Amino acid sequence: MQQISVTQLKEWIDTGKDFLLVDIRELHERQTFDIGGLHIPMGDIRQHIETLPKNKPIVLYCEKGIRSTITIQRLESAGLDLYNLSGGVKAWKGAFA
Repeated sequence: MQQISVTQLKEWIDTGKDFLLVDIRELHERQTFDIGGLHIPMGDIRQHIETLPKNKPIVLYCEKGIRSTITIQRLESAGLDLYNLSGGVKAWKGAFA
């Protein structure tokens, strides 16, 4: 499984790299703190699989990186270029908030 650090993700954002950022947390979590990107809760992501791009990296994130790891494992056969944000929002807050 591909991992991306918060530092590398910030660099991708700052340099305008073409990728999709997806928050898989629940809505109440997102309302508390939001890195950005598309919001598709973990339980709904399979319903949106056809709308996710196959031609660019997709970074999934959650609070600590555990749910996004599980989600990526479930989507591995979909032919997507998936990355897990190591440490999730907790690591992002520790580095940048």
